[in-house]
Amino acid sequence: MKGKGVTTRSSSLDPRDDAPDLTTIALSKGWFERGGKRISKKAGRAAFRRLLGKKQVNMMLDVAVIEYFKAKAGGRGYQTLINEALRQAMGREALEKVLRRIVREEIRSRRKAA
Repeated sequence: MKGKGVTTRSSSLDPRDDAPDLTTIALSKGWFERGGKRISKKAGRAAFRRLLGKKQVNMMLDVAVIEYFKAKAGGRGYQTLINEALRQAMGREALEKVLRRIVREEIRSRRKAA
């Protein structure tokens, strides 16, 4: 970023995406732009959410779960920690499936060899 109003874009993002470029001025004023033209807040928020790869959901959680994550988060967002915990659970499930498949294959190959 070289100055106020200059678009900041990470090189890891796809330059062909339709998410609006975000500038420091736009962020401070609360508007979105695409191709130098202002777009509605609704369209800007939708594009920003697509860029983040997140979707807003409403769900009921136990009070104890929320309190646990809020306490663990400290100054950081507790919802971020809940998201990370869910991602880790997904990873463990995938790992468990792979390990089970490998063990089954090993058992089969040893039975055939015996």
